[in-house]
Amino acid sequence: MKMLIASVDGDWVLRHRGDPVLPIPYIENQLRKTYGDKILILGTSFVDIRVAINDPTLSFEDLQTYIEDIFTDRYLFDPDAGEIKCVIAEENVDEDEEIEGVYTAPEKPDDGSRAAPKFEDFPYIKRFLEENKKMSEEAAGDGQNKTDEPAPPPEPSPLEKCLAEAERLVGAESFKELAHEIATVAPRISENRTYDSFTHRAYLFSVNDGNGLTTYLEIMARLIDCAGIKKINRLHPVIEEKLSPKPQDPADTLEPISRIFRGGKNGYLTVLSIDISDWMNRLNDRAFRELLRMAEENMDNFIVVFRVPYVDKDVLERVYSAISDVMFLRTVSFPPFTSGEIKECARRLMAEHDFRMADSAWGIFLERMTDERSDGSYYGLNTVQKVVRELLYKKQLSDARRGKNDKLITKRDAMQIATAHDTGEDGYSMLSRLVAAEGIKQRVDEIISQIELSRRDPSLGSPSIHMRFVGSPGTGKTTVARIVGKILKERGVLRVGNFYEYSGRDFCGRYIGETAPKTASMCRDAYGSVLFIDEAYSLYRGDDNARDYGREALDTLIAEMENHRGDMVVIMSGYTDEMETLMRGNPGLAGRMPYVIEFPNFTREELYKIYVSMLGRKFEYSDDLLPAVHDYFDNLPDEVIGAKEFSNARFVRNLFERTWAKAALRCQLEKQKRVILLGDDFVRATKDSEFSLTARKKQNRIGFVN
Repeated sequence: MKMLIASVDGDWVLRHRGDPVLPIPYIENQLRKTYGDKILILGTSFVDIRVAINDPTLSFEDLQTYIEDIFTDRYLFDPDAGEIKCVIAEENVDEDEEIEGVYTAPEKPDDGSRAAPKFEDFPYIKRFLEENKKMSEEAAGDGQNKTDEPAPPPEPSPLEKCLAEAERLVGAESFKELAHEIATVAPRISENRTYDSFTHRAYLFSVNDGNGLTTYLEIMARLIDCAGIKKINRLHPVIEEKLSPKPQDPADTLEPISRIFRGGKNGYLTVLSIDISDWMNRLNDRAFRELLRMAEENMDNFIVVFRVPYVDKDVLERVYSAISDVMFLRTVSFPPFTSGEIKECARRLMAEHDFRMADSAWGIFLERMTDERSDGSYYGLNTVQKVVRELLYKKQLSDARRGKNDKLITKRDAMQIATAHDTGEDGYSMLSRLVAAEGIKQRVDEIISQIELSRRDPSLGSPSIHMRFVGSPGTGKTTVARIVGKILKERGVLRVGNFYEYSGRDFCGRYIGETAPKTASMCRDAYGSVLFIDEAYSLYRGDDNARDYGREALDTLIAEMENHRGDMVVIMSGYTDEMETLMRGNPGLAGRMPYVIEFPNFTREELYKIYVSMLGRKFEYSDDLLPAVHDYFDNLPDEVIGAKEFSNARFVRNLFERTWAKAALRCQLEKQKRVILLGDDFVRATKDSEFSLTARKKQNRIGFVN
């Protein structure tokens, strides 16, 4: 009988003993669920599965592809993943022969982080593997073992499960080192009964909001409990507290912490996290020194973890020095998640419900995540979970309406959570549709032609490809920046082609030392893509204020722009005069941004054409509408369209939206089903104060321009 044999490395399987379902049983469950009686499961072991076909419409190649897909979706990016080997053979196949069709999981990217620890290198795991190997050899030694299947491994210990849970975390390499360190030292501490040498060590966690602090604390509590050092408080294994940022009487400031310490003297350990982010500039205050004294006195009952944001190394060292003067301290840093790590987090969240994402859909998902990270309200894993839940809900709602139910999220499914930026057009088509931008289009053509020529002819050198967009609000700077990024991606200049949009002050941290790593992280996300900085001039105030974090952000930006000049496009945008001030105040910045595109204010006729372009794509309208629109823009005063604050196309868009809002209300009152825009709707919209020419003339007479 022909069959498919799928086998996995035994050591790799051992790494997944803490999984809810081991790899081979998981494959078996998925095969039975998908193919039912079309297949026969001939046998399984700890490391392999044998499958025969019971339906001529099904091929072994289909089965092999399906099994490999399962491993891709469930175990991809696991640092210690081994390989699955598939072979189609007769029942008496020699399993030691060369097997073709090998699927190998990708190696962990070489990003400078530590090499993944080998599970078998730790003493207590090595003993287990040696004993397991010895038992297998004894069973097979004299031919008394009647089966070729190895003995099933013993149930993993609670400590091994805790370590496996830590190893499955995305990123967090420093924390994984700590977890194995605790497991390694625990037997000696128990043997020598030197418990205070462990409990009287505090920790300094450097981690941003939303990057899993609570998860790390909970795993740490379970690990200490399972290692047998001391029992953890079952009711309150973890407590998180944040010091008030307001300067006040030390007794009042520390009362919440003091109350926790007083309630914790019950013979059990509690992991207590104290957020000192707002106290990083007050480490010499009497209240902070009192906090350290209180913590030291209560470390028989509490594992104390001081939490700060992910900050510059020098600043973290300063915090470490202030705390370590009083107590034994260990620093654990958690760098912000990269785009690849965010993708892996999303993949795992979907896999929990057996959903998987088609390759063509990932770009849309990551663009949505880019927008989430660019709006100033990004909360790490919580935001990833929010977007995944939204995607799964909309996917299932769409399937229910179409009478379907499958677990593959396609590009069509992902489009339901897409941002409105990608219309599916190529970059040059989008550029050609822009109203009244002939000069800008020509300049973009020149820039891209020069970049492409330098790429084709290395002798010309490798020019910096960063740019400055200068002009008033609403003149299309952000729109053109998106299009430029799209064209550079289509031409092969950018390898990723995402668009990251921030304002200048988004790069500045809240605490000393937070700005540089925050800026570096935002740049790292944008490698291979466009980093667009609106109101970039806000990074430079034109003075030498040492407390202004904008200078620190600029220094980091300039270094990143130089180090990744061929793999990232930084576009700074803002008013012409302010951008000139920024360049003059930062020697070297202008030279690193050789391309400048000026965005002039729109003329009255161009404003009219922009309104018409919006109108034509959305609504029907009466014959009297366009004359009313043309007359309005033709009569806009010079002091209005020439004002620095005039928002150009944004003003037009707001007026257009106000017009159809008036029309929608009218049609509702008249019980009309179709919304047709009338000239009267437009006239009524222009009478609102922000659009009224009469109001503007009155304001201008007293020196104000709206």
